[in-house]
Amino acid sequence: MLIDFHTHIFPDNIAVKALPRLQQYSGGICPCGEATVSSQLKVMARQGVDKAVLLSIATNPKQQRNVNDFAISLLKDESLIPFGSVHPDSEDALTELERLKSFGIKGVKLHPDYQGFFADEERMIPIYKKIAELGLITVFHAGVDIGFPEPVHCTPSMLKRILPLFGDAPVVAAHLGGYLLYDDVVKQLCGTDIYLDTSFSYGTVPPMYAKRIIEKHGADRVLFGTDMPWSSPENELSFIDSLQLEESEKQKILYKNAVSLLKL
Repeated sequence: MLIDFHTHIFPDNIAVKALPRLQQYSGGICPCGEATVSSQLKVMARQGVDKAVLLSIATNPKQQRNVNDFAISLLKDESLIPFGSVHPDSEDALTELERLKSFGIKGVKLHPDYQGFFADEERMIPIYKKIAELGLITVFHAGVDIGFPEPVHCTPSMLKRILPLFGDAPVVAAHLGGYLLYDDVVKQLCGTDIYLDTSFSYGTVPPMYAKRIIEKHGADRVLFGTDMPWSSPENELSFIDSLQLEESEKQKILYKNAVSLLKL
């Protein structure tokens, strides 16, 4: 079994415009698929992915409800696990979290760079506490985003500071806890209760860093992810294989941890 905990898709009419723009911002990365539902399902079937978490981002307050309506519409497909998103400037952020929970959405994606906040800002505390109250999973973009200039809006030290606010609600730091900030991940996050996903590692993360992080953090809290369409399951699996982990560790990362976290 294989569960991809980090993918992105858009409604068909938006994908046509969004994908080329994001590709340009990201240095011309060649996408895997077209970032639509149909394309996602084809890639999953072709490359052996059984289930995928879909991470949407509300990049402005007005967009929030439409983004979440799209996520809710995807609940009917058992192979897709859509997460919602709330924007920190939305007056309805807290009630929107309740709405997502009422429909059966299991988590939310927050992207501090795209959404214009620092992960440890005080104005985020009510949102984090509401997420904790509802028991939702939170996925943070963590570390550098190659489409944005400095400063980094979500560092490992910021995540360590805010982690207690979530109580028992799971928190996932994407990109091995902080893209391009791997020494800080080891110092700040390894050994905490946070989950790390492996998305966008192929060809970008030195294997020595990934092995060190997994060894120090423990395979029990690491989740396989691709960042599709920005990387493919095939490539990211190749990266995991290159780490020469114990088979039991690989199985935890590739699906067992996700099964437990998502209550599948």
